[in-house]
Amino acid sequence: MSLTVDHQLGRDVTITAGDVPIVTYVYVPDTVQLESPKPYLHPIRTLAGDLVSLFRPHDHVWHKGIAWSLPHLGEHNFWGGPTYVHGRFYVQQENNGTAAHREMTRLAVDGDTAALTHRLDWTSQQGAPIVDETRSLTVKLIDDVSWSLVFETAMTNVSGATLHIGSPTTKGRENAGYGGLFWRGPRSFTNGIAQSPDGVGADDLRGTRAEWFAYRGKHDETGRASTIVIVDDTRNPQHPPQWFTRSEDFACLCPAPFFSEEVPFEAGGTLTFRYAVVIAAGDHGDEGTHTLADLGRSVLA
Repeated sequence: MSLTVDHQLGRDVTITAGDVPIVTYVYVPDTVQLESPKPYLHPIRTLAGDLVSLFRPHDHVWHKGIAWSLPHLGEHNFWGGPTYVHGRFYVQQENNGTAAHREMTRLAVDGDTAALTHRLDWTSQQGAPIVDETRSLTVKLIDDVSWSLVFETAMTNVSGATLHIGSPTTKGRENAGYGGLFWRGPRSFTNGIAQSPDGVGADDLRGTRAEWFAYRGKHDETGRASTIVIVDDTRNPQHPPQWFTRSEDFACLCPAPFFSEEVPFEAGGTLTFRYAVVIAAGDHGDEGTHTLADLGRSVLA
C-alpha cells in the first residue's frame, strides 16, 4: 500500500492510503474569530476507514480533530471561546488570536510516507504579531492496521515581551490543565478506555505524568474498535508531561506541558515540541497498546 496526496491549494491537504482518505490537514480554515482560527486535522480515519476525530462538537465548538491549541499564551487565547478567569469562571474576552498560514515550504510523498512543512503567523485579536511558527507533519504507514503522524513545531516569540504559557489550572482551576496538542474523539468513544504506561482507567488518570497515553473506543453502526496513542518526545519541555484526558463526558487526549506549571517563553526565544500519534484499527488490549506506543516511540527516533 502507498500514500497519495491531494492538495486543494490555499485550503487543505488530504492524504490517502490505498482507497481510504486517512487524514485531511486544513491549513487555511474558515473558522470564526471567536474560535481562535488555526489549522487542524480532520477528518482522521483508521486504515479500516473508521472516523476517529470530531469537528466542532456542540459542547466545545473550538475543538477540531487534532489541533495545536494554547488557551493561555500570555494574555492571548489561541484555544478558542472564553478565557478562564479565577473567581469568574470562563469569560469571553477580546483575546481570541489567530494562527494563520503564511507559506508552504514542503509537500512531498514517497511510497509509504508523506510530509509537509509550512510557516504560520500568530497574531492577537487586534492583529499584533505574537509568534512565528514553523510546523511539520509527517504521515507514515506502519503496517496493515496502523499509521503514524509526527507533529513538529518550532515557535519563536516575536511579541517583544516574555509570554508565560499556562492553562486554566495555572490560573486557578483545579485539574483543568489542557493546552498543547489536543485530540477530540467521536461521540461513540465516550466512556472508552484511557491507558497510560501504568494501567487503564478513565477521568481518574487526568493529571498523570507519562511518556505516552492511549485511548481505546468503539464506533457506532459497525461496533468496531480503534485505538489512538500519543507519544511525547523525550526532548520536549516538561517531559514527561501531565496529561489532560476525558472519557466520562467525551473522549480526548492532550499531553499538556503547561498543565500545572507555567513555561516562560522569552522574547526572541524559540520553543520546540514533537509528538508521534499512532492511529490503529482495532482494540489491541493492554499489552498490544504498549506495542503501539513502542511503534510511536520508534517513529520519533
